[in-house]
Amino acid sequence: MPQLLRLDSSISQPSRTRQISDAFEEAWSHRGSEYTVVTRDLVAQPLPHFSSVALHWPERLRDGLAATPELEQQQREILDELEAADVLLIGAPMYNFSMPSQLKAWLDLVHVPGLTAPFDIEVQPFKGKVAYVVSAQGAAYDAGTPEETLDHVIPPLKIVLEANLGITVVPIVTSRTLADRVPALDPERAKAEFEEAVAQARTLATSYVARTV
Repeated sequence: MPQLLRLDSSISQPSRTRQISDAFEEAWSHRGSEYTVVTRDLVAQPLPHFSSVALHWPERLRDGLAATPELEQQQREILDELEAADVLLIGAPMYNFSMPSQLKAWLDLVHVPGLTAPFDIEVQPFKGKVAYVVSAQGAAYDAGTPEETLDHVIPPLKIVLEANLGITVVPIVTSRTLADRVPALDPERAKAEFEEAVAQARTLATSYVARTV
């Protein structure tokens, strides 16, 4: 039974990332009752930001550091949720050239060197999963342009999720979201890009093939 874990981090209701994610989830669910969905809204139910370095390490590497039982339990819940998922759908809007802090808090909890990523031992328990990352960007950060280097959402997610955790990252990006306020960004192109992202989300949801062991 393929399970989708959907994470939302947009502070807007509605938002472009949520609308694109809605299209993905709808297409996913229409494939049949066995295509299940678990949703975590990181804005409605925010995770605490790091308050203990202990959470960054497995117990054997903590050198006496300790976190409260409540924080330990919360991290275990997040890791178990990720382990149970076959596919991730991550809403990651760009705010001030970076990802929302709510999403960063989740990322900090799942990246644990020596437990979920290689460190003193080679370990990648989440390797083989797929993460579809839905991002909405105010301007345009197209590949090959000087603005490309200002995107601090997709690249960091690829570093943590793909390079370290072994989760394949597939971006679904819509840009020029400020076109309604900045006409130079071309409102018609912005509308077309959004529609393209929605269509891409539906296609990816319906074409996903579950891993076989």
